[in-house]
Amino acid sequence: MSLKAFHIVFIVFSTALAFGGGMWCLWVRKVADAPGYLVGAGFSFAAALALIVYGCWFWRKMKRLRLIV
Repeated sequence: MSLKAFHIVFIVFSTALAFGGGMWCLWVRKVADAPGYLVGAGFSFAAALALIVYGCWFWRKMKRLRLIV
């Protein structure tokens, strides 16, 4: 596996982990009624969105440089 392919796979797994962390924070907030977890959920979802944007940017850059078919 090339470094570029590993980078894309790593971004996908990181995005899934950030989204899962946000969902977990929302679940803990609902179960334990702890308002602090809402902040954690917000940061996790923001990180997931930033990773999606970065992943799209990276993918387009690699296609533009013709390094990915």
